[in-house]
Amino acid sequence: MRFMKYEDSHLSDQQLLLDVDGELSVHDQKLVRAHLDACWKCRARRQEFENAIADFVRLHQQEFDPKIPPAAGPRALLKAQLSQLSSTKPKGNSRWLMVRQGYAWSAALCGLLALGLVLSSRISWLNRSRPPAVIVSSPDSILTPGATLLLNSRAVCAQVNIKNKAVPVALQRKVFEEYGIAAADPRAYEVDYLVTPALGGADDIHNLWPHSYSATVWNAWVKDALEDRLREMVCDGRLDLATAQQEIAANWIAAYKKYFHTDEPLAQHRKQDIQEERQ
Repeated sequence: MRFMKYEDSHLSDQQLLLDVDGELSVHDQKLVRAHLDACWKCRARRQEFENAIADFVRLHQQEFDPKIPPAAGPRALLKAQLSQLSSTKPKGNSRWLMVRQGYAWSAALCGLLALGLVLSSRISWLNRSRPPAVIVSSPDSILTPGATLLLNSRAVCAQVNIKNKAVPVALQRKVFEEYGIAAADPRAYEVDYLVTPALGGADDIHNLWPHSYSATVWNAWVKDALEDRLREMVCDGRLDLATAQQEIAANWIAAYKKYFHTDEPLAQHRKQDIQEERQ
């Protein structure tokens, strides 16, 4: 490979969260704590999680707790009434007792509905608080210069499966972090290969970037069409493999315009994006 392979020597976010929650086994906790003692970056990341959890709890208390009746008020009274009704044997006017029980269960149902409304408003607030998607139509040349395997066109064209490999979730998170959008909605992006494996691209972080799906016309679907066109040209001898790799890595949008003879993405290459927006 033409670039040094990326080494993951840090704890994953899942490990850090399990440590914060105290859910690691004794053995794993010792290993994690030993790593934290020697790794400043992981200690800082763990502190970020602790701060985020503390901020969320504080926000919850400020925004939602005042909306819930206090335990000493109606909730305690309702609980006492339900307990009394459940322990009282039917006697006298059983019809009146049934009416009282009906009122009690109605009150309980109203309480559950109120709790559902509070939770619904909380979820809506969390969705509104998500930062807007950052439009990424071209990679940062410093973060993502591209990386390729030492393969010739014969080896590339002999590949049966030409679809891009699934990028591991941990590696996807690192890509988002490097691009400064760690809090963005990952569904708005494809962690894309700059040089597709179908053209000899390497499975390396220097060859990965977060490509917007629908926030721009020069989206991931359009680039997929260019990848297919370049592979077809390489495999039928119309284009040299090294040239295809260099052009897609240097400026994939310019390469698209060159090989499709257009200044805008063709309609058939954006149809999947249109379908996504309608859903």
